[in-house]
Amino acid sequence: MDRLAGRVALVTGAGQGIGRGIALLFARAGARVCVAELKEHRAERTALEIRAAGGEALALVADVGRREDVDRVVAETVRRWGSVDVLVNNAHGFGARAPLEDIPDEQFDLSWTSGVKGTWWAMCAARPHMAARGWGRIINMVSLAAERGDAGLGEYNAAKAGIAALTRTGVREGDGGAAHRTARGSGDGHRAGRALPGERGRALLDRPGPLRGRRCAPRVTRDHVSGRNRKRACGVRWIVRRPCRGRRSRRGKR
Repeated sequence: MDRLAGRVALVTGAGQGIGRGIALLFARAGARVCVAELKEHRAERTALEIRAAGGEALALVADVGRREDVDRVVAETVRRWGSVDVLVNNAHGFGARAPLEDIPDEQFDLSWTSGVKGTWWAMCAARPHMAARGWGRIINMVSLAAERGDAGLGEYNAAKAGIAALTRTGVREGDGGAAHRTARGSGDGHRAGRALPGERGRALLDRPGPLRGRRCAPRVTRDHVSGRNRKRACGVRWIVRRPCRGRRSRRGKR
């Protein structure tokens, strides 16, 4: 599968979970992948998996809550491979569940800075490179929890709603380079993976197959193209879910 052959993808939080799954799928599709991760051993682990499968990977340690780290990761990726064609803002730090009045300021600041500001900083760093090449895809991870207002997740919900707003703004301010998308998880809001962008809003990967271990590749269950120009499909909302073991997945339902 070579749908991303010649492209360069940067995935934050790619050392485990959703980010790792996205990085592996992108590499399988032919992309060269920058694995940006807070923990060095996790970044190297994902990069080694990609290389072992015959792909190209660059492991970089970065804290998306620090603008200098975000700028450095984008700059090093461009220096290594000449571009950033696909940016996935997946990394997001947040704390334990708590009622609104019990959320510590530090916990709220962590979620807002790593989620909203980290996404914003990465978009600002990558968009000029995409505009210069006339092609780019930015995927920002959000959650249905923000729409529902799930109890105990106040700072997380606020951050995800902010990320969705940034994505819509990116669409409106589009300069002909980057196309922006949000990937939203169903269920508990922590699901994503096969929702990869493609021309006219279609998924890039058809059958990537399950990942190793307990986590299997999620499925796109519904997609919506927002904005007036459906052909351009710059604002695409992907609803994705993981099939549950032991029962049939209710595809197409939220």
